[in-house]
Amino acid sequence: MEKKYFEDYSMGEVFVSPGRTITETDIVLFSAFTGDWHELHTNVEFAAKSPFKERIAHGFLGLVVGSALIFRLGRHVLLPESFIAFYGMDSVRFVGPVKIGDTLHSEVTVTELTAKDGKRGIIGHENEIKNQRGESVIVYNTKILAGRKPSGS
Repeated sequence: MEKKYFEDYSMGEVFVSPGRTITETDIVLFSAFTGDWHELHTNVEFAAKSPFKERIAHGFLGLVVGSALIFRLGRHVLLPESFIAFYGMDSVRFVGPVKIGDTLHSEVTVTELTAKDGKRGIIGHENEIKNQRGESVIVYNTKILAGRKPSGS
């Protein structure tokens, strides 16, 4: 499953991470780290009157935790050994709430393989972070720049 070069990936290839449960501690630490103490995340009474009826995690907390889960599959699974740079992130959408106690996992599908030149290629991914019920909570697209297999290999 470990990958070395751009050519080691195929269109439609899917990677699924293990899960991780979001805790109240995660929310408190994220609030402290970012300075975002919005009441929707930190005030039980305020959040009870919201459309969610309870506190929810910060969208970016879900994005950070969910996007990193894929790396539990191995160092060179999503990012090949020849990884050069993170090339970009597009179309981030927070499509559902992440609640305290939700267990997130990430599903990543290869959607683009574009050779830039003889030495580099772009690998595009469609990313979905889902909760324990299989509901998408965050969706986005990413691109990475990776090395190509040397000629004659």
